[in-house]
Amino acid sequence: MIYTVTLNPALDKTATVNELTLDMVNRISELRVDPGGKGINVSKVVKELGGESRAYALLAGNTGNTIKNMLADLSIDCRAFEVEGETRANLKIIDPVLDTHTDINEPGPEVTDELLDQMLAELAAQVGAGDIVVLSGSLPRGASAGTYKAWVAALKQTGAKVYLDADDDKLVAGIEAGPNLIKPNEIELGAMLGRKLDTDEKVAEAGREMVARGVERVVISMGGAGAMYVTDDYVIKADAVKVPVGSTVGAGDSVVASLAYAEAEGLGLEDTVRLSMATGAANVMQTGTQAAPRDLVDSLLDCVSFRRM
Repeated sequence: MIYTVTLNPALDKTATVNELTLDMVNRISELRVDPGGKGINVSKVVKELGGESRAYALLAGNTGNTIKNMLADLSIDCRAFEVEGETRANLKIIDPVLDTHTDINEPGPEVTDELLDQMLAELAAQVGAGDIVVLSGSLPRGASAGTYKAWVAALKQTGAKVYLDADDDKLVAGIEAGPNLIKPNEIELGAMLGRKLDTDEKVAEAGREMVARGVERVVISMGGAGAMYVTDDYVIKADAVKVPVGSTVGAGDSVVASLAYAEAEGLGLEDTVRLSMATGAANVMQTGTQAAPRDLVDSLLDCVSFRRM
């Protein structure tokens, strides 16, 4: 079973505005609303791929109820933990004329250590060997930078595999607990290591360094340059699949979802690489943070090329 954790979810509003202009009245030509937050995005993609997941999320107020109802409409099981305040709403503005993507994100509610501990205890009691837990996204106000480190350590003790998709100090701390998989991009990983990763060889070496620190698998997103898959046994460079771009928001989440799905289904290495690259490309073609349909993903599988380094 795949479990996703979203500690700072959001209601994602994706607006299309032609020729966005500051200090002027701008009119929205199209608006799409999706339940969001990185873990929730993972659950949506897992559903479209044909898998099942249970989404654990901190939800607050009317916006939180809206997200819960939207997930129910998508037939995604959600264990909601109520928190005081109001779940954030994030506005993503796409300007097709100027070819820009602008994100305006609210801060979200504040949480307590007591609530986070309660949530972790319940999840840890549910999972075990054979399960996959995806921890992803930003942390809510009130949570310490070491939150993911504590969650990774506790969940690994149950025998579950833990995937961590975070950034900055949250990723640095989480790596200390040895997650089974991390998925930074090359800029995030380079910032963490204090050097620029501007060649495939440098990206591969950075991935090997993460493996040496105790991470089982490292998948490094490289934007238009593709992705790098690194373990103790191999380094694989996959090329990006060229597709028309609808929205890049949630593309990384779709890759994490496909990796978790592939693990749950027992797919081999090559099938996993093909599926994750095709899933990422298919989701880039969507608007908002909706998940791409499985038939679109399957149509892109043969377009994926990769090589061992």
